[in-house]
Order: sequence, then C-alpha cells, then structure tokens
Amino acid sequence: MSALLLRNEGGVLHITLNRPEQRNAMSMEMVRELRAALAAAEADGSTRVVVLRGAGGHFCAGGDLADMARARAAGDGRAALLEVSAAFGELCVAFSRTGLATVAVLEGTVMGGGFGLACVADVAIAASTAVFRLPETSLGVVPAQIAAFLVERLGYSDAKRLAVTGAKLDAQAALDLGLVHEVHANSALPNALDKALQQILQCAPGAVAQTKALLARARREEAAALVADAATVFVDATLGPEGIEGTTAFLSKRKPKWAPQ
Repeated sequence: MSALLLRNEGGVLHITLNRPEQRNAMSMEMVRELRAALAAAEADGSTRVVVLRGAGGHFCAGGDLADMARARAAGDGRAALLEVSAAFGELCVAFSRTGLATVAVLEGTVMGGGFGLACVADVAIAASTAVFRLPETSLGVVPAQIAAFLVERLGYSDAKRLAVTGAKLDAQAALDLGLVHEVHANSALPNALDKALQQILQCAPGAVAQTKALLARARREEAAALVADAATVFVDATLGPEGIEGTTAFLSKRKPKWAPQ
C-alpha cells in the first residue's frame, strides 16, 4: 500500500498521508513519496496548490519510531539515523521553499514532525478537535529538523517554551499562538478548505511564487537591502504576461484567465 493517496483536481494536488493505523507517522517511504509528489507537481506546469492532510482522522504523529529503531539497529546505526533525520529535514525545506501554494488540513493528532509540517504550510486549517504535541524532549530526543520552522512560525520565545515543556495544545491555543490560521468544526472543514482554495486560485500562480520567494528573503534581510530587488520583481511582474492579463481583466470587469471561470 502506498504511503500516500494522490488526487489532482482543477490545479490542486490533494495529498493524503495514508498510514492510518500508525496515525500517519512519517516513515522513510512516506518522506520519499512526499518529495517525489511535490517535485512532480512543481514540474507539471498545471498544479497550483498542494493540500496536505491525513487519513483516518489524524494528520501526522511525527516520525515513525519503528523506522528509527530499525535504523538504530542497522550495521552503522548512526549513519542510518543521520540519513533518516536529514531526509525529513530536506522534506520540510522543500515544502517551505516551493513556489506552489500549500494548505494543511489538520485533524486529530498533530505531533512532532507533523507539527513541523503544519508550521511550513502557507495556510493551516485545523479541526476544533485537533491536538498539537511537541513531545520530543519528553522522549529524550530533540525537535531538530523542525526547530527553524517552529521559530519562524511561533517566534523564538514561544518555540522555546513549547519545546522545553513537551507541549500539548488544543486547537484554540494553536490559533491563539498563530500556529494555525483557522479553526472549524470537523463538519465545516470541507467548506473551509474550498473557500481557501477559491481564494488562492484567484491569484496568479507566478505572482504567488514570486511573492513567497520575496517574503522568505524579507524574514532575514533588512528592508533597505531589498528595495532594488523588490523594484525589479515588481516591474518584471507588472510588464509580464500575468501583470498585463490581470490589469486588463480588472479594467474589462472580467476574471483573469488563471481564475476559475
């Protein structure tokens, strides 16, 4: 059985983590399939949004401890564990850097690495019954590969607090912290996802990718250092096909070609 279920519809790739018996714990197979699915979506020229969710009422219970135990018992356990950890880190980086819009639908258990994937998503929509946990330190390990994304999403102070307390949060607390952007009853999640997708698909895909790249730089660079590059990005976009189509559509009181008609 594949570790993922994939469905591409109307420019939206729906990826469902498909290990419900393990609450979708992240195995190496799942990591590899996620990297491959994202790379294929980036290359196909038609996918504009990636939606991540989990099967069986849970998002993701973090790293697969059985996978880690097998790696530790391998001939060179240290090298095997390094490979497992780095592979998940590279997955998080790939999702954080993609020019595609990303949406996470968070239900049930959102733990460890799953917590990290929630932090990476552009839009995080949670069920009111979702439970967020960062248990690594209570297990004697470290939230190593998600540390940068915890700080990025939550800020240094809250990231540190949650990590050193092995935190457990309900959906409202996650919303208050800015970990998620919306909380809805389970029955309302499909409508909330549809609304978010409709909003994203009104936006030009190239402009979304360029905006994400510029915002990523703005996290680390002073505003003054970005002025010239930002001006170039703006002018190139304005004079490019999307800018021309968008302004023409606005003046003509019609939808641009990239928006669902």
